[in-house]
Amino acid sequence: MSFWDGLWRGRAAEFESGSAASNSIELTKRHPVVSLTKQGAATGNLRINLSWRMRTSDIGGPERESLLRHPFKLFKPDVVQAHTQSMVNVDLDLGCLYELTDGEKGVVQPLGSFFGALNAPPYVKLSGDDRFGSASGETIYVNLDHRESIKRLLVFVYIYDQTPAFDRTHAHVTLYPSNGPRVEISLDERAPQARSCAVVTIENVKGELIVRREVKFVYGFQAELDRLYGWGLQWGRGYKSKVGER
Repeated sequence: MSFWDGLWRGRAAEFESGSAASNSIELTKRHPVVSLTKQGAATGNLRINLSWRMRTSDIGGPERESLLRHPFKLFKPDVVQAHTQSMVNVDLDLGCLYELTDGEKGVVQPLGSFFGALNAPPYVKLSGDDRFGSASGETIYVNLDHRESIKRLLVFVYIYDQTPAFDRTHAHVTLYPSNGPRVEISLDERAPQARSCAVVTIENVKGELIVRREVKFVYGFQAELDRLYGWGLQWGRGYKSKVGER
């Protein structure tokens, strides 16, 4: 076996082990449900992360030159992180409607500065408002050590006060349990005029935590999501604090 054969086999093994080690479950239309309880992942803090990206063709970037003239362009990624206002005028926000077993209902979201609490009701907390889309995106934490107090959660994404552009953002929501594989949901359906999307529900069904893919786009905001899922909250116009304020 030549040196190059050995090098190639070594690299192939790296890629194979890396793929196997990714340890993720993707929720799709055909496979929309997973049980955190059966995965042994119903304790500790569940981290829910929103991230998005845009293709250079979507943000007016230059077309790529011929690969025959510039073969090394093949290794240049054609996707860039869409996390600066100079590149795209979209502000995606992550939110969560909650209903507790004692009947308490509410919302955790940047709008109105409803950031929640992790060690007290509702046991759901937003880490902060990512205005400009850092690489880490936005994150909500759910304290599953208090899962007996949680009846249901609806994780949603909405576009705050900007042009609807869900069809260009290539958004992903990923659930990272304290144990077991991560759970991934892509917002990959075309809904160019939608302003909000119900992404995933987490329900306590007879003591079992069930995660269900929703990915339902609506053309309104939280009140429309509320009506769709029967939450029954009262909604009014809200605003974000200025950057730097809390």
